[in-house]
Amino acid sequence: MNTAIYTLTSPLHDVQAVDNATKAFLQSLGIEYVFRGEEYADYGTHALDLIYVRTGGTEGVFRRLLADLRQKSSRPFYLLTSGESNSLAASMEILSYLRQHDIPGEILHGRIDYIAHRIEVLHTVGEALRRLSHTRLGVVGQPSDWLISSTADRVAVRQRLGIELVDIDLQEVLDRMPESSDAIPTEWNDKATSSSVRHSLNGAVCIYESLKQIVSVHALGGFTLRCFDLLTALHNTGCLALARLNSEGIVAGCEGDIPAMLSMTIAQALFGVSGFQCNPAHIDTQSGELLLAHCTIPFDMLQRFELDTHFESGIGVGIRGYMPEGPVTLFKAAGDLGHYYVSEGILLRCEDRPNLCRTQAVVQLDNPSDAAYFLTRPIGNHHILLPGRCRETLDTFFNF
Repeated sequence: MNTAIYTLTSPLHDVQAVDNATKAFLQSLGIEYVFRGEEYADYGTHALDLIYVRTGGTEGVFRRLLADLRQKSSRPFYLLTSGESNSLAASMEILSYLRQHDIPGEILHGRIDYIAHRIEVLHTVGEALRRLSHTRLGVVGQPSDWLISSTADRVAVRQRLGIELVDIDLQEVLDRMPESSDAIPTEWNDKATSSSVRHSLNGAVCIYESLKQIVSVHALGGFTLRCFDLLTALHNTGCLALARLNSEGIVAGCEGDIPAMLSMTIAQALFGVSGFQCNPAHIDTQSGELLLAHCTIPFDMLQRFELDTHFESGIGVGIRGYMPEGPVTLFKAAGDLGHYYVSEGILLRCEDRPNLCRTQAVVQLDNPSDAAYFLTRPIGNHHILLPGRCRETLDTFFNF
């Protein structure tokens, strides 16, 4: 764990007694860390930097350090305290001072299991931010014409996360397309629901191979594709390619939706999981039940799947996936990363309605009132469905 612990200690306290208490407290947390003590030279260089306020009377010491620490890092201050020797009181005074100067911070205090868990979450966020920094994400073709709000503030994205958005002409997908592929998994023919789908498999895999080349040539961590243009250019779809690339750890979004791609990238960096880019098809604001649908979904999110045509066009290859029931999180970040939506719930079932995109998930939100967001202040139409309960970590990420 790339966590560093620095200390604040009043000279009025017995050094040996404080050191003994420090050793016992840090051992009780059961975490990995590098102990820096009062040497702050490398502050801001770790996934997580904690300031352990060991005693009271340290407020002035912190104030003298503050300007230098802010030059080293713009992240929030995390003040660790055991509560011994008036350390909590000092931490509260320090945090109050920070808030007066509009500097974010948090005190880590309470039960040992809570503090250890909170440190783990903060470390996860810090590592994710390090991974995201200098990431290149491709915008292959412009956002689809109907995505009138699904653009990004590229300056804000670079400043806040260090992510560079790279424009790539859709023609490059066509230019890199092989004439045919011999890399079609045998079982995919068995999963095809019609001869039309089986016939389209070769072209769908060729799209996958072209996109994988683009990822390599442009050194991308992921991309979003103006996929509907492939319907006319190739009489095929990118659904299969996107499903496969996502399951290989390469974020691959639909329709040129940049905020959806950013959301999927953030989720992968935090949790190491794929996300299902989908849009609500029906919302019950009273019960908090949502029906979500799209024609592609990462294979690694599924218990089983079938290959059907793309819903709107009736051609190419779409994915009808069946996810396991259980806890899920619905998430979307805005294109400037200035605000976001997150809500937890339970995936009740997957359906197979003929009049919707092929993968259909019914989700019951834990807080039914969260459903009103979709009808009053939605961040575009696409949202990202993630396995598990992710709200705490996502909230921490955006506060970080």
